[in-house]
Amino acid sequence: MQLYNKLSAKEREALLEEAGEDRLTISFYQYAKIGNPELFRNHLFVAWDKLEVLGRIYVANEGINAQLSVPAKKFNAFKEFLDGIYFLKDIRLNIAIEQDLKSFLKLKVKVRSKILADGLNDNTFDVTKKGEHVNAEKFNDLISDPNTILVDMRNHYESEIGHFQGAMTPDVDTFRDSLDLIEEDIKEHKEDKNLVMYCTGGIRCEKASAYYKHKGFKNVFQLEGGIIEYTRQVRENELENKFIGKNFVFDHRRAEKISEDVIAQCHQCGKPCDTHVNCANEACHLLFIQCEECAEKMDSCCSDECKEVNALPYEEQKALRRGKKNSNKIFKKGRSEVLKFKSS
Repeated sequence: MQLYNKLSAKEREALLEEAGEDRLTISFYQYAKIGNPELFRNHLFVAWDKLEVLGRIYVANEGINAQLSVPAKKFNAFKEFLDGIYFLKDIRLNIAIEQDLKSFLKLKVKVRSKILADGLNDNTFDVTKKGEHVNAEKFNDLISDPNTILVDMRNHYESEIGHFQGAMTPDVDTFRDSLDLIEEDIKEHKEDKNLVMYCTGGIRCEKASAYYKHKGFKNVFQLEGGIIEYTRQVRENELENKFIGKNFVFDHRRAEKISEDVIAQCHQCGKPCDTHVNCANEACHLLFIQCEECAEKMDSCCSDECKEVNALPYEEQKALRRGKKNSNKIFKKGRSEVLKFKSS
């Protein structure tokens, strides 16, 4: 029984290009009590490998969080498989606005302690006692109300390239960092304001809304399906779009354009730009925003030091990395002293 990938990313990429078949980039999540996550993980891998599904999936005792690429012609079979699992029957699937054959190049199903890393040790709140889900039309009405506080539950590098007009965008690195910070900023309005939250696909707001209700907030709302579903409804129902810029996504595309606005800047020269890249030096791999001119000038690197390393023969680069752990810069997501124009 195959329970792991046998093809490298490059081999898979070549096969996808050769096949040239349409694929759908999909995300979904569900909080549910899973008794044996390892067994469930194996069940998913075997079934989805047969369907040529690719993606990144986390399974835990508390549920499942999935970002996937599914062959369009096998979508019905994929949906039928989900419907055969009692807690996934008729689950809402967020289908990406922009499709890409190579959004994912491997199938990775991993067992984690939680499907969303939240850093919380508070087991006294019930994640199922969540805020009210609202669709795009109701969301637009709510955020137009002066009695509403709108909060972006994503991290700084996500909101930097796109967010809703008038939203609080905490300058944080992790979801856990934002919870206490937001509560402290708006604690005086637990009873007299609407607390409205949004994120990419909904999973962070699902837990955050339950957390804030536990903390005493009375009127808690969350955008159902996140920015992905909001955009679909706006376009389908010809609603006013109140999101400016791009929606950061966690696959090879890195972002979907929601409006024509460019609200970020190149981290190296300050020019308007909203294209995230990873430093070409594999020993760094820092995620940052880089314009085409700086990419050419810097050989797609974040610094002169990385540019020098990246110019070395590949075997010399490997030798330099040998025996060393990955730099913490990998996880800084745009926070580095070498980036002169990182917005805060």
